[in-house]
Amino acid sequence: MADKQPESTEAKQAQQATPDQPADGKTQASNAAEQPTTKAEKQATKPDPQAAELAELKQKSSAMEDKYLRAEAEIQNMQTRFQKEQATLIKYDGQQLAKDILPVIDNLERALAVEAKDEAAAGLKKGVQMTYDHLEDALKRNHVTEVAALGQKFDPTLHQAVQTVPASDDQPAETVVQVLQKGYQLKDRVLRPAMVVVAQ
Repeated sequence: MADKQPESTEAKQAQQATPDQPADGKTQASNAAEQPTTKAEKQATKPDPQAAELAELKQKSSAMEDKYLRAEAEIQNMQTRFQKEQATLIKYDGQQLAKDILPVIDNLERALAVEAKDEAAAGLKKGVQMTYDHLEDALKRNHVTEVAALGQKFDPTLHQAVQTVPASDDQPAETVVQVLQKGYQLKDRVLRPAMVVVAQ
């Protein structure tokens, strides 16, 4: 049986030169390599001021964009309302003037209803008739027309019932049988409803 050979001098010197080598085989160089990774992880956990500033700027930008879109929508709505109002004013231009003229028409009609008994009265009545015709023509040219009433079915949007009479074969129920005062409308807007007698 061979005896163990004594360790050589070079082996002993090599073992003495590395007395701090860990048992798991890791070197000091590998431990040093781990340290920068640990520092990087620590830096990653700290809040980045640039990222926070960027997020704040994005939030402000989003809020400003929302305000801009709301303001733009409001302006468009205002323009739409303004255009509608302008169109209505143009469509019903002269409405107040037409309303003020209606009593004049009524008075001229009353004057024409009076019987002329002599030549002077007949001449005066002829002048009133001419005035009435010209005024009525001017109203028609400006889209002011008489509301159809006599013999028509009663319509509360066009007629104002001030009296009722019993219905009959000649006068069906809910029919206008007499006009006490003419009604007028400007295009599709009623200036004054017709005052009528309705069969019930």
